[in-house]
Amino acid sequence: MESSTGRIALTDAAVAVVGFLAAGSWLVAVPLRGFAVPYLALAAGIAVVGSAGASILRRRPRLTTPADRVTLVRVVLVACCATMAVPGLLGGSPPGPSLVVLGGLAFVLDAVDGAVARRTGSSSPAGARLDVQTDAALVLVLSCAAARSFGPWVHASGLMWCAFVAAGQVRPALRGVLRPSRLRKIIGAYQPFAFLLALTPGVPEGLGTGAVALAVLALVASFGRDVIELERSHPRPVGYESGAELVN
Repeated sequence: MESSTGRIALTDAAVAVVGFLAAGSWLVAVPLRGFAVPYLALAAGIAVVGSAGASILRRRPRLTTPADRVTLVRVVLVACCATMAVPGLLGGSPPGPSLVVLGGLAFVLDAVDGAVARRTGSSSPAGARLDVQTDAALVLVLSCAAARSFGPWVHASGLMWCAFVAAGQVRPALRGVLRPSRLRKIIGAYQPFAFLLALTPGVPEGLGTGAVALAVLALVASFGRDVIELERSHPRPVGYESGAELVN
């Protein structure tokens, strides 16, 4: 029999999904070009909120904290942004100010869930993973929204986390735990800020391009440093000798 905390976690995940379906259905009710576009837009949002819900349901023991609930609100906002970004990505009308507003709210709430976790003493690795997953989804969605105006190169920022996670499936060293880094947090927070700035109506194109380019370069450097740190700290098999050790 499932525990009360498990039932609460299931309810929290279900509320997030239902909340998005209500908002997303309203968003796609706005006339969109092409028969399939509304369904693809809704599917993009479902992918975001469904991934977060699955992350919660995989927890053992299954539970959610007050900070997780704040993160789930962010997830719903990001899912709505994904729904609005799809039409522009497929050649339709580019996203308007509403995406910037909802994306900005999701960005601001990133500071709230951490504060709630510290205040309630509910910080956990599972909560941190959900938070990072939501951050990555926001950057990916914003990069998709910006691609039509700035070019496909902006996807590099959104896809980098996905590539890192995928690489970790075949390279055990990349699944290690990184030491806390203030610089990593600053670079991570700058990613959505740069895209939101670039997508804000009235911002000069040159300023937006520069902000996003700096975000991509900073993220490449950050991931590169993390990969090197994880590779160096990963235990080597008994009898393993690196090329440098052989030379020395």
